[in-house]
Amino acid sequence: MSVNSADSSALLEVVLVKAGRTKIRYGAELVGDDGTRIAVRAPWAGEGVRDFGFVRFEPGDVFTEYYWRDRWYAVKEVRDASGALKGWYCDVTRPATSSGSELVVEDLDLDLWVSADGSDVLRLDEDEFAESGLAGRDPEAAAAAEAALDELEALARTDGFDALLR
Repeated sequence: MSVNSADSSALLEVVLVKAGRTKIRYGAELVGDDGTRIAVRAPWAGEGVRDFGFVRFEPGDVFTEYYWRDRWYAVKEVRDASGALKGWYCDVTRPATSSGSELVVEDLDLDLWVSADGSDVLRLDEDEFAESGLAGRDPEAAAAAEAALDELEALARTDGFDALLR
């Protein structure tokens, strides 16, 4: 990843779109952009604590987020306020697009959680994906989304995300 010192202090606005509407937008520090992969760092952008049962996202957590312009997913490394790794939250998305200082990502409902030690690999929201109707509206996108989730799970269960993120 080629990043000069001027690039590393740049700020972007991450815009997460779901079902045609903006789900959330938040400021993030640009960590790097090699033309294909964009990395940003941001504090937990949700309100208060979000307890999923397998992980809690809370104020003080820091997300280093990796987006690709040519892949159908994003990988978010999650650390607590002390810097301890909680794990990786992966979103299946259309490839990211950028315009000016905005990074726009369309969430396709499928997610994967991988615990810090790699012992828990959880496929999430497959029911929401089925209910979204994407398979009927855009079968090619649905197939790409399902393939992306399979790829993420395979990476998590074998090599982990080190090679992908470094």
